Amino acid sequence: MTVTLKQMRYVVAVARTGHFGRAARECAISQPALSQQVLALETMFGTTLFDRLKSGIRPTPFGQRFIDLSEEALKAADAVNAFAFGHSGKPDRPLRFGLIPTVAPYLLPDLFPRLTVQLPDLRFAISESRTEALLAGLWDGTIDLALIATDPSADGPRLESVPLFDDPFVLAMSRHEDAPQPISLEGLPADRILLLDEGHCFRDQTIAACRLEGHRSSRTFAATSLSTIVEFVANGQGITLLPSIALRREAGDPRIAVHELADPHAARRLRLVWREATPYGAIFRQVADIIRQQGDSHA
Repeated sequence: MTVTLKQMRYVVAVARTGHFGRAARECAISQPALSQQVLALETMFGTTLFDRLKSGIRPTPFGQRFIDLSEEALKAADAVNAFAFGHSGKPDRPLRFGLIPTVAPYLLPDLFPRLTVQLPDLRFAISESRTEALLAGLWDGTIDLALIATDPSADGPRLESVPLFDDPFVLAMSRHEDAPQPISLEGLPADRILLLDEGHCFRDQTIAACRLEGHRSSRTFAATSLSTIVEFVANGQGITLLPSIALRREAGDPRIAVHELADPHAARRLRLVWREATPYGAIFRQVADIIRQQGDSHA
């Protein structure tokens, strides 16, 4: 029997996500099918690739070495594929495009039709994940380009980072609460500011903007989505910052009041990122231009 590239991708995805279910969603396969493929490899090797612990999944020493070699093999396979089909300047498969959760639901409904109309010869496989996972996907070749809201780390392969547009923050609170316009972040009660859970870059940006570093350990509420936070705000159970691109969807509730901020630098800059060593750089710049058009329509 021979190890396939697909099996390598499954194992690498499990190692990166630390979870069979998340790895399966990322690989667009059912969890039982992915688990079966990993088990088939372990049976073939006569040893386990992962320790299944109550606290999560951890590679065994043998598994870690297999993962390291698989990552090298997958990078080489992607390089061969890019070389073989890059002469036309267009990929022969869907472009794997990842977006962070605080951007995807607000841009994609209008952006995806623009992409299909303006780039009719291209196909896209869209996924949503946090910044860390998207950058890991760029590094191991499972993602072609990513839309993020931070400067990518210098670690790993060289990445091209193209700024798209700035996304200012606003304050959302219950309509029954009084507040002067515009609002200064310095005067906000730290214990009432609701945040996303750990791992979201927007959480870190909110903490920085509101100067909440000293309050991290005392916080007991953390939501998985902005929609959850907005529902709490609507019921008068806190306040929050929202990115402007989310207002059409999240601030339509009549129970919500949106206030401009006096702080001029309370914003994030959205970026499109891809590996520098790609034959599709010209296409990705076209995608960036289309996203900028979409950003202008949200302004």
